[in-house]
Amino acid sequence: MTCGNRLVRKINTLVGRRNPTTGGWLDATYRNGAVLMFDVIVVGSGPTGLMLAGELRLHGVHVLVLDKEAEPTRQSRAQGLHVRSIEVMAQRGLLERFLALGQQIAVGGFFAGLAKAWPEQLDTAHSYVLAIPQQVTERLLTEHATEVGTEIRRGCEVVGLSQDEDGVTVELADGEELRARYVVGCDGGRSAVRKLLGVAFPGEPSRVETLLGEMELTVAQEELTAVMTEVRKTQLRFGAMPLGDGVFRVVVPAEGVAEDRSTAPTLDEFKEQLRAIAGTDFGAHSPRWLSRFGDATRQAEQYRVDRVFLAGDAAHIHPPTGGQGLNLGIQDAFNLGWKLAAAVAGWAPEGLLDSYHAERHPVATDVLDNTRAQIQLMSTEPGAQAVRRLLAELVEFDDVNRYLIEKITAISVRYDFGEGDELLGRRMRDLELKQGRLYERMHEGRGLLLDRTGRLSVEGWADRVDHVVEVSEELDVPAVLLRPDGHVAWVGEDQQELLAHLPRWFGPATS
Repeated sequence: MTCGNRLVRKINTLVGRRNPTTGGWLDATYRNGAVLMFDVIVVGSGPTGLMLAGELRLHGVHVLVLDKEAEPTRQSRAQGLHVRSIEVMAQRGLLERFLALGQQIAVGGFFAGLAKAWPEQLDTAHSYVLAIPQQVTERLLTEHATEVGTEIRRGCEVVGLSQDEDGVTVELADGEELRARYVVGCDGGRSAVRKLLGVAFPGEPSRVETLLGEMELTVAQEELTAVMTEVRKTQLRFGAMPLGDGVFRVVVPAEGVAEDRSTAPTLDEFKEQLRAIAGTDFGAHSPRWLSRFGDATRQAEQYRVDRVFLAGDAAHIHPPTGGQGLNLGIQDAFNLGWKLAAAVAGWAPEGLLDSYHAERHPVATDVLDNTRAQIQLMSTEPGAQAVRRLLAELVEFDDVNRYLIEKITAISVRYDFGEGDELLGRRMRDLELKQGRLYERMHEGRGLLLDRTGRLSVEGWADRVDHVVEVSEELDVPAVLLRPDGHVAWVGEDQQELLAHLPRWFGPATS
């Protein structure tokens, strides 16, 4: 649906009808004379916004996705899913769709292009990277979001935002106003939502810029390979990856930093830089799309302002080194979705919504730091090259290689839940159970008590937490309580301890 097709508003004269299961609004309602139409409005239909919409709909939340672009992008700036995002798809029963259209690869070199083999025995059942273009990822997430009931409206530019104690009013460029209980800005690095909130976006501007695009090359593959091999001895921000039918994904350093990076480079600019760096333009012609990106690193000072949240590139931008950007946004959405759904349903404990910033802000800070480091290591300056040679020696140690890959793939992320077992705060890998696998039990987005003892109970929280009495040879603790995002919230075997931890994440018990 586009903004030209106005929604049919179902206005009740009463306060409105609630979904008895989720607590969400079934219809638009009057509240203090204003129309409250949606539970959540998501601004931006990229991977972050689409993932968030799907998560919300799992819990029956009435959600609308707005995007200012009339059509989905044809560009595929990101090229794959890392381990943690693959696990996210598996936890929601979506992975088979992605595997059918992607390619599983287990190659090293993700940290600044340092050539080292993929580590063995990573703490995951999905030890690979899934090569899949961003355009395909967005299409699959769109299909999922619409299948579970998300409405997506395109050509809808957000130009105004105001909030009060009951909700948020969103003003569109055509003058229409929409109302929701919460709004999430997933609208990219130039986020309108962030700017309307007045949230500071401190960081460092771009110092170097890179051209990226898809185009046809007429040069013979042997010559292309020979030139690439020679150039990449010193210039790692250069390459040409075949996509089939004579089309290549080409990346090359720009001459400088453009004043307006939203303006796409021309093919002539691209060819000029290819000749400057590689000595040939490879016969480049017929571009599908051309773009540019810089190495700016910025992060929103706060991810929440009352009823409005920021996620994905709206909350943080960084160089694409290591392929972490799309994955970081998907994982933001995975963290926030169930928490917003809990607030809509009315059972969110105090502080749950604030935990989104507390948990995800440090993760993004770490990504910004490691991408800064990678950009330095890819510099052609003598000092940077000396550091690179030293790190190339260090990465030969298995522990160093594993540490860097776990950082890039986000499986080393541990949220601060306080003192306790080493599993506390970490995401639980997809354990093999006696009957099936752990992630198969998490498709509905609920909490889960994996109980090896058979003596525990989640009575009072059974509407929010599943109780699975199972034995796994891969788990050496009596029981674990998992949040809907798979992070370990409690480890132990004492029922009273469990009862003390359940309210922290799942609110009060039902009578």
